[in-house]
Amino acid sequence: MSPVAVNKRLLFNEVPDGYLELGVTLKLDSTSQIDLDAPLEEGAILVKTKALAIDPYLRNRMQGPSAKGYIPNFSYSLGEPISNFGIVVVIRSENPAFQVGDHLYDHFKFQEYSIIKDPTTCRVLKNEEKLPWSAYLGTLGMPGQTAYFGWKLYSYAKSGETVFITTAAGTVGAAVVQLAKAQGLKVIASAGSDEKVDYVKSLGADVAFNYKTKSTREVLDELGHGIDIYWDNVGGEILEAAIDALNIFGRIIMCGAISQYNTKTPYGIKNLFHAVTKRITIHGFVVADAIATHKEDFYAEFPKLVAEGKIQHKEQLHYGLGSAEQALIDTFKGDNIAKPVIVLDESL
Repeated sequence: MSPVAVNKRLLFNEVPDGYLELGVTLKLDSTSQIDLDAPLEEGAILVKTKALAIDPYLRNRMQGPSAKGYIPNFSYSLGEPISNFGIVVVIRSENPAFQVGDHLYDHFKFQEYSIIKDPTTCRVLKNEEKLPWSAYLGTLGMPGQTAYFGWKLYSYAKSGETVFITTAAGTVGAAVVQLAKAQGLKVIASAGSDEKVDYVKSLGADVAFNYKTKSTREVLDELGHGIDIYWDNVGGEILEAAIDALNIFGRIIMCGAISQYNTKTPYGIKNLFHAVTKRITIHGFVVADAIATHKEDFYAEFPKLVAEGKIQHKEQLHYGLGSAEQALIDTFKGDNIAKPVIVLDESL
């Protein structure tokens, strides 16, 4: 390994107006270099990026510094690398808590190498189940944690109840489908293509439909008994239809609104008063709220379930930083077929 290496980076170049524009919103920079032998500060580590996650919420981080995102002070800065959850491997360490060869999970920049001055938040992944490292960016990463924490903390689910899950073919939705079925619920699930509908059915959904070709409201009306829980990843008109379908004392778990991320005119919900008349409980949920108190439960339980095949997962690998922008565009448009992962190290 040469002491001086090119450190490719994916930079936030322009605030998008609606969907990202390929080659404009983000720019691949190959001019940066890093001295891999340069002295590290005490406590610091040098890492090489193995893989990075693509997630829908990243669109909310591309609104510029003046925008009020749902996570304060979390917007990307123009001219700087974008970032998200990733897997890196330690190649040098001046920190006794991290050894060369350790695989770490945390928030990392979209670049090939990074010096982490304070790696306190980095989690050393043991991977005792010998699963693909990429799984720790999907079902065993933030999306899986979102499903696990949100369902455990806010569903108050009982066997025999009915849950409606949107974007059910996505990593979050697919995990919720399987958690709900394991608990004895009837699962109604929507997805954005016939291929995705078939996948959701394979996970055990009782009713699965393509929301682009069949009316959500009609599907929910045809149930004849309403729904007890609504897992909302989309917002907009589908949220409104779900509110109408909710039974008395229904629960809504809101963890996303992807239908609203790329529009200048968000859809106005017109039936929110049903929250009063039906005594609906609405839980807004960000995964970071539960990590500190529940992450050890997740890591003790979920990797084993995946290894045993009790929780299925699906991913779509893209190779090289240059593939990330198209993967983001596909995700925001719903054209991805599985959890997108950007692979920088093919030994993954």
